[in-house]
Amino acid sequence: MSPSISLVSDKNGEQDIDTMPEVHLRPARSPVKSFILVLTCTFAMIVNSANNTAVAISLSTIGRSLHIQEVQLQWLISAYPLSSGCLLLVFGRLADLHGRKRTFMVGSSCLAAFTLGCGFANDVVALDILRGFQGIGAAATIPASLGILAHAFPPSRARSVAFASFAAGAPLGAAFGMAVGGALTQTTAQTWRSSFYLEAGLTVLCLVGGIISFDPDCPSTEPDRRVDWLGALLVTAGLVLIVFVLGQGEIAPDGWKTPYIIGSLITGILLLVLFVLWQSRLEKIHDQEQDQSLLRQEHKCDSKDDVQTPTVAGTPAPASRSWLSPPPLMKVSLWRRAKGRFAVMMCIAFLTWCSFLSWCFWAQLYYQSYIGLSPLRTFVRLMPMFVSGIVCNMLVAAFVGYISVLYLIAFGTFGTSLACLLFALIDPRAPYWAFGFPSAIVAVIGADFVFAAGTLFIAKIAEPHEQSLAGALFQTMTQLGTSLGVTVTTVIFNRVTSPDANAERPPPQPKIESYQAAQWGSFAFGVLAMLLAIVFFRGVGVVGHGKSALQREDTEQDQERTAVSSRSQEKECDGISSS
Repeated sequence: MSPSISLVSDKNGEQDIDTMPEVHLRPARSPVKSFILVLTCTFAMIVNSANNTAVAISLSTIGRSLHIQEVQLQWLISAYPLSSGCLLLVFGRLADLHGRKRTFMVGSSCLAAFTLGCGFANDVVALDILRGFQGIGAAATIPASLGILAHAFPPSRARSVAFASFAAGAPLGAAFGMAVGGALTQTTAQTWRSSFYLEAGLTVLCLVGGIISFDPDCPSTEPDRRVDWLGALLVTAGLVLIVFVLGQGEIAPDGWKTPYIIGSLITGILLLVLFVLWQSRLEKIHDQEQDQSLLRQEHKCDSKDDVQTPTVAGTPAPASRSWLSPPPLMKVSLWRRAKGRFAVMMCIAFLTWCSFLSWCFWAQLYYQSYIGLSPLRTFVRLMPMFVSGIVCNMLVAAFVGYISVLYLIAFGTFGTSLACLLFALIDPRAPYWAFGFPSAIVAVIGADFVFAAGTLFIAKIAEPHEQSLAGALFQTMTQLGTSLGVTVTTVIFNRVTSPDANAERPPPQPKIESYQAAQWGSFAFGVLAMLLAIVFFRGVGVVGHGKSALQREDTEQDQERTAVSSRSQEKECDGISSS
């Protein structure tokens, strides 16, 4: 069986080639079943994003209902991304090894159960714990969804459309969560609890959609299916500590000078460094064993008159069964692929989410806390973002196979940066149409374009057994970007509001300059992402697949089949002549 070849072309003729053996045939699937598959994965992403923003927009109502102090409300926001963001890598690896459909089903069941439980919580401790368990379910479903899409749709226009639809789920989910959360909180008798009931129902729909449309799990092609639990512990503990610091550093008793904040930050960074070193060691061990296995195969073939036993290219030899040498959870070399552009794409995703989510956070607070609008009227002002997200999704699906990834990412990050700039210059006396409306229109462009182009790019680079892991890495960077972006802009906001605030002197009421300064910070993140795209992705071709690309691929496959057939006939003729 011939391998599938994915290309990311440079203008200078150089190509990053990902040759991946098709070990398992993809089962035939009807268009309706394919549609349900894409819709299910997209809805999983929508629910994941909505779980954050629906709580954020009803935060003050939850505080009044459960008599929660303002300083404790932060954990209702932080608990979900803390658990989901820190476990994405582990569940991505488990999905690749033990089945993406199975991982998605378990994660959706967990997410539905604990989301429903949040709706019945009667105190802050129970709600915080349930929010944390919610995140575990999301950590399983999202990387599994990316792996399912990559396996279900080979490089084609259908894959471009599928990934574009999935990418739209993140910003659409953010808008949907704010819209539905604000509306249900203000208009229903159950107020904030109604959002959790609705999200639990949508998660159950995703579960049913997965049962109906997902292909059966194929056995992993890796000979050693052990999990690097030590690496999982190091990366999870390190990310937990760093996300905890980002969420609590500004509200700790002594701020960033609080001893446990400093200690947690240092420990978290140290654990991540140890994780990278540990993964590098494991990768070297398995690379050496693979090289030795290839040498043994060559020697064996030479001893049998060059008669080779068919093998799957790229399959490593089983590693030694010592618990100190399992396969790495994440290959460090993955970050160096495509001439280091994999790492650059991760940085762009990180910075884009720093910009986009901090814009959402401060735009929402500006309307509710500074202007004094209700949650429902705030949603109305942010509703253009929802419509714009749908349009962006359609544009990406239509043109990602024809436009260079550079232009997609640069234009997207420019749009998000422009939204932040408009709010950084906003005049409260000006009409909504002058600043608020155009900002809501362009804010979502960066999230849509970067997510779609980024996930397609990493799907080309990653090998078949790494698809969920690569998607998990991308999602981890966006989660960290959300935490860091809100944290940095909160520091800017607080410093402008009260440069010399202390315990004896409470901070004054925030002024418009505070909100503008926070948005200047969001603008800086977006501009930096745009500059990275311009500098490092110059000359990189398209990452999607258009009709012309498909025609070229079909022609190349026909030529390859013709060449293979000709070589087979020549060998048969040689055999007849020699006999």
